[in-house]
Parts: sequence; structure tokens; C-alpha cells
Amino acid sequence: MTNSWRFSTLADRHRALGSHLEDWSGMGTAWSYDSDPDAEYMAIRTKAGLMDVSGLKKVHITGPAASHVIERATTRNMEKLMPGRSVYATMLNDQGKFIDDCVIYRTAPNAFMVVHGSGGAHEQLTMAATGRDVSIRFDDNLHDLSLQGPLAVDYLEKHVPGIRQLPYFAHMQTSLFGKPAMISRTGYTGERGYELFVRGQDAPMIWDRILDEGKGMGIIPCRFTTLDMLRTESYLLFFPFDNSEMYPFEDEGPGDTLWELGLDFTVSPGKVGFRGAEEHYRLKGKERFKIWGLTLDGTKVPGNGAPVFRDGKQVGLVTQAMYSPLNKHNIAIARLPVDCANNGTKLVVNCATHGEIAAVTHSMPFYDPEKKRRTVKE
Repeated sequence: MTNSWRFSTLADRHRALGSHLEDWSGMGTAWSYDSDPDAEYMAIRTKAGLMDVSGLKKVHITGPAASHVIERATTRNMEKLMPGRSVYATMLNDQGKFIDDCVIYRTAPNAFMVVHGSGGAHEQLTMAATGRDVSIRFDDNLHDLSLQGPLAVDYLEKHVPGIRQLPYFAHMQTSLFGKPAMISRTGYTGERGYELFVRGQDAPMIWDRILDEGKGMGIIPCRFTTLDMLRTESYLLFFPFDNSEMYPFEDEGPGDTLWELGLDFTVSPGKVGFRGAEEHYRLKGKERFKIWGLTLDGTKVPGNGAPVFRDGKQVGLVTQAMYSPLNKHNIAIARLPVDCANNGTKLVVNCATHGEIAAVTHSMPFYDPEKKRRTVKE
């Protein structure tokens, strides 16, 4: 573990499961366990799995100007976000390029929590708050336990009244095992799932109890990187691993547009005034590449960064790939030319380990394209 300045109270649990607590966003995070990652993937797709995603950063924004700060810093319209609801948003720099994504939770009329990853969201919010009547506080005590999968609600409803009626992207202030909690129907898996925001001192007990009581239902602990399999199927990007910060252009600095990443839907219709808005709109139609999907022959999974060729010339690269033991498909997220953003273009991935792998372009998400599983209302 290197460069970590933030610590999960579940660190001993992760070590016992075989993790070396690799650094992510300043926190030692369970990138690996001694168990089978395919089994963890299958648990989340068919039963449920529990992950510690406390490395996500939690920022509280309160005061009369809170909504104005978030309006300036993000692409979403806060006047449409009511207490008890949340929304996925992105943030741009002055050049109209993506610098982070986040989920914004409105917890009261003048109170929000912004949860983000390893990008520049905290700095963006702090800059937007300058000269405004607002308080911004980084919260590193609040832990985030993610219980994901179709049986997650069956387990939680035994302990949390009303949890089954909680809509997608809604949250509730409640208690869990006699401890205060905010439970949100959000996640990063493409399945029905819940994020349990709890105090650091309560997290070990809650972790242990869910795994103990849920064992008979097939609920198991899952490493952080199991998300890579799940997100590939469900078209969920992970900054900076799909971005030019990881795969730089030869002739210019890092930065991708929302149009290139397929994240333009995160801009509320007609919204102006957010940082980078003018450049965002100006850059429409000027995409240098597109984030797009590939279906691959066989079962061999290419590594991240594997080059993609068309007619013998490199035209793109794979950012993340996976083979599904459930759905029996070999698939990848890739950075491709705009004219390959379609279904049916034949390409070749040149993997350093497995050699050439035939590929065909395919729209995303690959799994549950109508998003019925994550949004189900029953």
C-alpha cells in the first residue's frame, strides 16, 4: 500500500480475505482477494455481493448558496433535484473537457452530498464556492458499503422498513442494526443495489453482520476490481481508466469531451452557466474518437491498452475487457474512430498475451440494455 492517507475501518477484514490494500484515491482498497473473481461476479449478477467502496470521496455542501455552487460546478440542474433524490453528473474544465463524475445527493433544501472518485471534483466545488455563502466539508469518517445484486433488497427489507419501495436514485435517512445510516438505491454494477453510508466506527459490525446473516442467501464479500467486469457489461466508465489521462494523445494534452465519452446525457436540457459550458456546446460534432463497444471472438480477454487495428493500421485501443461466465460473451470497452461507432465493423485486437483476437463493433451496454434490472420497481 503506497501513498494512502485515508484508511477504511474494514482494512483488517480485507487483509484477512487476502488483500494487500492497493492505493486508490488515497485509500488502501481491496483490489484483490484470495477468492475467485468469477464467483464474486456471479454473486452480484445472480444473488448479491458486498463491497467496500469507501475510497469514494464524500463532500458535504451546505448553506443558502449550496445549489448555486453545484449548478456552477456540474452539468445538472439542481432546481429539479428534490430532497431524498440523487442524480449522476459530470464536471468539466474551462476547455469543456471531462475532469470527474459524481453522484449528487440532495439531503435537505440547502444541503447536498457529492460523492466522487479520483478526479478533480472536490477542487472544482471549492473553486465554485469562492465568495459564496456556503460551507464545504470533506467527510472521511463516512464509509460506503455497497450491497449489490437481485437479492440485496430481500436481505435489507428484513431490517429496513420501506426499502423495497425506495425508487432508483432515491435515498433514505434510517437506521441499520440500530446504527444511523443513509441508504441509497445506487451502485456501479448494472444490478439493483444499495449503498449504505454509515459511520466508520459502525462499518465493521455492519459488514460482519450482513455477511454472516446473508451467507445462506449467497451474499459474499467482493473485491473492488470485480466492478471492472460488471461495469464493462453495463457501460459504466471509470475515470481515468477509459480516458486520455490514461491513454494520452500524441499531439495534445489530456481531456475528453462528453460527446466522445457518450456522457452528453448528463447535461440537463438547455443548461448554461456551468464551467466549460460554452466549449462543451461548441465541441459537439468535433469528436476525435468515440467510446464504443467490441464483441470479441473466443474467451481470451485482452489487457487494458491493447491496440485495435483496422486493415493493418492501429485505430484505437481497449480500455477494459471481460469474459462473462454467465452470459458467455467476450466484450470490451474501447476508444475507436468516430466512423467505427456502429454495429458490425470488423476489427482486430492485438493482445500481447493472446495474440490477434477478431472483434466486431457493438453498441453498449451489452447487458440489460434497457436497464430494467437496476430500475425495477417491485
